[in-house]
Amino acid sequence: MARATTMRTVSKAKALRRDMSLPEVMLWQILRTKPEGIKFRRQHPLGPYVLDFYCTAAKLAFEIDGIAHDMGDRPERDDIRDRFLESKGLRVVRIPATEVLKDVGEVADMIIRSCHSPSTIGCADGPPPHSLRERGGL
Repeated sequence: MARATTMRTVSKAKALRRDMSLPEVMLWQILRTKPEGIKFRRQHPLGPYVLDFYCTAAKLAFEIDGIAHDMGDRPERDDIRDRFLESKGLRVVRIPATEVLKDVGEVADMIIRSCHSPSTIGCADGPPPHSLRERGGL
């Protein structure tokens, strides 16, 4: 049985909000304004995990992945995490941090489009969620 969100996870989320990476800060400056009426949460605790950005209405989690996500056992751990989140009814979109640094506006626009039509991720709006990491870009 899956673990519920614990106080430890909530505490970790609070700490991560104070210590966000540069790409996360850049993206949050846009998403915090509720673009097109869409509300986002940052560093949102869910079960044993903390989601970088989360849109409750669309049940979409957006993870900003730095280079560390390609090293060691991180890809396998990310897959386990993604399967857990998907088992809770969420879709996960992984975005390379380099893409945010390159054009934060384009990434924010993709996120907003995805929240309007979460079922079209992988169709007209771009690649399927997990392939963002594999392709190395949007």
